[in-house]
Amino acid sequence: MAKRDYYDVLGVQRGADEAEIKKAYRRIAMKHHPDRNPGDKAAEESFKEANEAYSVLSDPQKKAAYDQFGHAGVDAQAGAGGFGGGGASFSDIFGDVFGDIFGGGGGRGGRTGPQRGADLRYNLEIDLEDAVHGATIKIRVPTLESCGECHGSGARRGSSPVNCTTCGGAGQIRMQQGFFSVQQTCPNCRGKGKTIKDPCSSCHGRGRIEKQKTLSVKIPAGVDTGDRIRLSGEGEAGPEGGPPGDLYVQVAVRAHQIFERDGKNLYCEVPISFADAALGGELEVPTLEGRVKLRVPPETQTGKMFRLRGKGVKPVRGGTVGDLMCRVVVETPVNLSKRQKELLAELQSSLGESSDKHSPRKSSWFEGVKSFFDEMKP
Repeated sequence: MAKRDYYDVLGVQRGADEAEIKKAYRRIAMKHHPDRNPGDKAAEESFKEANEAYSVLSDPQKKAAYDQFGHAGVDAQAGAGGFGGGGASFSDIFGDVFGDIFGGGGGRGGRTGPQRGADLRYNLEIDLEDAVHGATIKIRVPTLESCGECHGSGARRGSSPVNCTTCGGAGQIRMQQGFFSVQQTCPNCRGKGKTIKDPCSSCHGRGRIEKQKTLSVKIPAGVDTGDRIRLSGEGEAGPEGGPPGDLYVQVAVRAHQIFERDGKNLYCEVPISFADAALGGELEVPTLEGRVKLRVPPETQTGKMFRLRGKGVKPVRGGTVGDLMCRVVVETPVNLSKRQKELLAELQSSLGESSDKHSPRKSSWFEGVKSFFDEMKP
């Protein structure tokens, strides 16, 4: 009899991911498992068919061959997944389902060996100058380090942890209720498989102690807010002498009193006098490398943007250096003397009726206002 399509057997679409395939297999296997349906040949055949389909679709190489060639691509090896040839037991299937709920490890026993320590995060604020040019900054980090007295075992020097008497060192216990078999983490050793009878006096059996350590963080040139710097092995020490995690330094750049940053470009406002704006001139403009000259042409208006190429930031991931964008702001003179006011009055008078000629933006603005109100008239 021709074999059914494996995707149809499990009731999933082609292209289903590993989680969908596993979920579908669990559902069918629990329904048709022979342990649950003694003497039912049809259920046994359904279980064997699902087991064979899962053995292929759960293996990336077999799945790729099946997707390309169908049953012909996997028939030589598909039989190994049939019932009686390495198929999952009913207790294993239920262990997978319920083990996660009760802290189990998928029905395959307890933890194996020391585990890696937790990663840490440190929020670091830096100045814009350090972000642009790079720097080395010292930080103090609270962390858990492996106990030097017991070398992370938690047991007093000269002794060692012993197998848990509750689970026999497996780290899990199995509870049988009818045909249900549920695995859960051992409550006595909490999944470790070992207990400490004579704890270390320094760490009190924990295997780790709290410490503050000072680290030097090298800030690469060009970093920006949101960038992370990874310090390998500077996280928390692993339990039971396990390897340490990593430390991630999260960078935030402080606001600068002169410059604003947008990617690789810098922006700043440059105040200029009324006379410089009208007559033109040369100004000194600050950059992160020092002062440079900026030539302002006559009749410059507020908001005019000048670009100083190559005076921005070189991105940390490479690329061309950004620019410094200088926005001109014309200042109205204040605290004028009597004579200065007289001179301004003379200037205003000299402009006379031709003032619109000298103020093009003012003229166009009033024309726009006039047009707006004319359109509003009924």
